[in-house]
Amino acid sequence: MSVTETCFVSHLEGAIDGARLEPQRIHTLHEGRPIWVRYDLDSIRHAVTKNDLVGRPPNIWRYKELLPVFDMSKLVSFGEGMSPLLNSPRLGTSLGIEDLWIKDESQLPTGSFKSRGMAMAVTMANHFGITSVALPTAGNAGGAAAAYAARAGMTCHVFMPEDTPMINQYEAMAYGANAYRVNGLINDCGRIVNEGKEIKGWFDLSTLKEPYRIEGKKTMGLELAEQFDWQLPDAIFYPTGGGTGLIGMWKAFQELKTLGWLESDKLPRMYSVQSSGCAPIVEAFDNDEKHATPYSNAHSIASGIRVPAAVGDFMILDAVRQSGGKAIRVEESRIGEWMRLGMSREGISICPETGACIGAVEACLENGTVSETDRVVIYNTGAAQKYAEALACEMPSIDKDLPIDWSSI
Repeated sequence: MSVTETCFVSHLEGAIDGARLEPQRIHTLHEGRPIWVRYDLDSIRHAVTKNDLVGRPPNIWRYKELLPVFDMSKLVSFGEGMSPLLNSPRLGTSLGIEDLWIKDESQLPTGSFKSRGMAMAVTMANHFGITSVALPTAGNAGGAAAAYAARAGMTCHVFMPEDTPMINQYEAMAYGANAYRVNGLINDCGRIVNEGKEIKGWFDLSTLKEPYRIEGKKTMGLELAEQFDWQLPDAIFYPTGGGTGLIGMWKAFQELKTLGWLESDKLPRMYSVQSSGCAPIVEAFDNDEKHATPYSNAHSIASGIRVPAAVGDFMILDAVRQSGGKAIRVEESRIGEWMRLGMSREGISICPETGACIGAVEACLENGTVSETDRVVIYNTGAAQKYAEALACEMPSIDKDLPIDWSSI
């Protein structure tokens, strides 16, 4: 297929200054900040309707008109499908909310929402003929990048803090990546990736340091709209590290509104959730600042939100403020408790980052930020089994050679 038949990208745009950039060139950052992908939405409106989606394969590529798909033959994909949107009444009852839903990203190919962003980023790297990629990670991104790079026949280099969950370390190596532990935080790993670009010649796949992971992640918002019959919920709670998913969803909602596909002009309030162990976005939000200050001594069992400095901080804050939402800090020591609450009430494989979101919903209900009648969606961004350390607990034992104490069972 030709470019004109398959792609509606009009240009790329510097997020910090609005500069117009050529889409058919390799880009990383502009003026040290991320880049948007922009579309000819008027042409899309005339080329496709939301009803045309019916019957298409249930994967992220069903939204190809709203993705930078220049050449379908260059797709790098595992058939990443529409993740389930699960009504969660028992957890809702425990929290005191009547209409609670969980968008379960744990069922994607690499066990987390990172499949979406990496499918798009590696597809575009493949389109541009890139053969070697590198990135820092504190969790699921490393394994996802390694998997998609292997699928594309690329070399992948992954740098992760020493305390990154062990499963994430193992999977990156199992997928064939050159993986390294670093005695520091994700920003220290990012510095190594940045320094290695000139020396080793790899392409930097770091969060928001190329334009396309946002586009993959925005399919979370496109799917949500379609699954709710084009009526968006009142509130979305999203665990925020680098924030690509929150930024991408807000972009998706704006595009759908412009296309006229939504049944209402009302957009959801976006709640950015962080831990008390690492809350740079919350502090910037509370202090009414445009940019966040790097967080000192960052720590959290929810490794995906342990990001002390996000290159797209202003984009996260803009989305939260424009939506009428908030940035919420929850108590680090209770994340495991909320994680187990969600799992035991609904049987969903909930990650600790989502545990933090459950705590944020609880807090917002208590302070009146969210009403018990609001339709609320929590994003479960990864599978619990990828966080063995967070699941660890003491299990009672039974001695087969002694009489069983049935009163204790």
